[in-house]
Amino acid sequence: MPGTRGPAGGSTSDELLRVSALLGREPNAAALVSVLVEQSVDVSGSDAGAVYLWTGAAREASALRLAARRGRAEMPGRLEAGSESVAFVAECGESIVVHGRGRRFFQDALLSPEMQSAMVVPLDTPKAQLGLLILNSVYADFFNRNRFHFVESFAGLAAGMLRNCSLFDELRDQLRRVEALERYQENVFSSMTNLLLAVDEAGRLRYYNRVAAERLGLSQDDFGRPLMELFGSSIDSTILDAIQRAEKSGGELLGIEGILKRPHGNLDFSLNVSPLRGKRGRNEGLTLVFTDQTAERELKSQFLVVKEERRAVKDMFARYLSNELVDSIMQRPELVRPGGDKKTATIFFADIRGYTAFSETREPEYIIEVLNEYFTEAVEIIVNYRGYIDKFIGDAIMAVWGVPLVSEAEDAVNAVSCAVEIQERVRARDRSFFRGPASNLKVGIGMHTGQLVAGNLGSDRRMDYSVIGDTVNVAARLEGVARGGDIVITENTRELVGDRFKLEELTPVKVKGKREPIHVFRVLKMLR
Repeated sequence: MPGTRGPAGGSTSDELLRVSALLGREPNAAALVSVLVEQSVDVSGSDAGAVYLWTGAAREASALRLAARRGRAEMPGRLEAGSESVAFVAECGESIVVHGRGRRFFQDALLSPEMQSAMVVPLDTPKAQLGLLILNSVYADFFNRNRFHFVESFAGLAAGMLRNCSLFDELRDQLRRVEALERYQENVFSSMTNLLLAVDEAGRLRYYNRVAAERLGLSQDDFGRPLMELFGSSIDSTILDAIQRAEKSGGELLGIEGILKRPHGNLDFSLNVSPLRGKRGRNEGLTLVFTDQTAERELKSQFLVVKEERRAVKDMFARYLSNELVDSIMQRPELVRPGGDKKTATIFFADIRGYTAFSETREPEYIIEVLNEYFTEAVEIIVNYRGYIDKFIGDAIMAVWGVPLVSEAEDAVNAVSCAVEIQERVRARDRSFFRGPASNLKVGIGMHTGQLVAGNLGSDRRMDYSVIGDTVNVAARLEGVARGGDIVITENTRELVGDRFKLEELTPVKVKGKREPIHVFRVLKMLR
């Protein structure tokens, strides 16, 4: 039987970092599950491994299906929810280790007759139970402490990434449905032979269809104008009074007959006025349909559904993106399709100094706790300065100012101000991270401003909003120049921040990919 060293005989933390990086490269849930099984088997030295995923919500599903497997042993294609091991893990959320065949409990974790020991690890997140990772060995007492800690930590990371893939797929699918519904709604409105207007709760014009624009002479300049000002004396005052009463009462008016007087010809109409309400009954204005009653309900229903669907998409995106990016996505749906735009942006890389030596002698659970405490505070500071978190690279944070909305000088000032505040928090005695054994860790920050390409990169199956280009490469290499506690910026960034910060010019540095050394500056403090 193999010895009881750590996974693959090496450092548990090193292996965890390596396999976590492999997970981060995978574009979809199927690939993530495959990497999870392969790496768990390879690193732990197991003889067989499998991932089983719930076929529905864990509390309601009757079985788990086989999603990926590794090893020559025959494995069942599904596990019943009522089986001993599955029921225990689903109920308690704890891992199981079976040290030998013939023991009293959890023998169903041994997936084939030749297997002598097993480990069952839940793939759970705080809000969802996704499935199980099961490893088997032909040796009894195979799964020691090192193997257990590695597999459990790796499975926890994989579960979070798997859940993110699932959420992103849900967001993408829902956004597609919303876009299709919007196109359908616009086609319906454009094809109408009747006039449609929508006003907000203050009576200001918010929408009109093509026929209304043609017959009433409306243009985009009329958006926001009060309805009474638009119609004036062209409609009988009793009708205008009735519309005002409907605005105040939130009531419905059907079949109002009248004449709309226009220079190019009068319009006989039958007007239906209906309240425009949100899902919870909040009054959001009125719809005015110069039409017969047969089309009124369909138009109102389509308008409300699109509004609520867009709000739902915005709420879900807001959990992952900055407010500016969410607003841009709602205003410009093309931002969630492949491709992008050229931008001038400031790129920010922050890396923990002393991390490698620190992590070599620490348990992976403690390393992750230290990183998460630091990331939690650093991310809040970045978001407060209107930055966009592009990605986490091991112990480094990559953030961007200037995408998707560009304000070059303000972006650079916000980025440098953010870096100053992060370094101040790192130096603060009352900080909420880098405590105890991690108290000597520091952060080095490098920044560069220049042109890049920003947008959703990928395909219909997987897309990430990100940035690419030489500007990103220069910023990444500058981060390597910065010492612990330093903020190093390039000449491009210095020109944009002006005299807002006290700077110290450093010796020009040679960076990979550049023929000439680049001028760099150390940020000492904020002046105003």
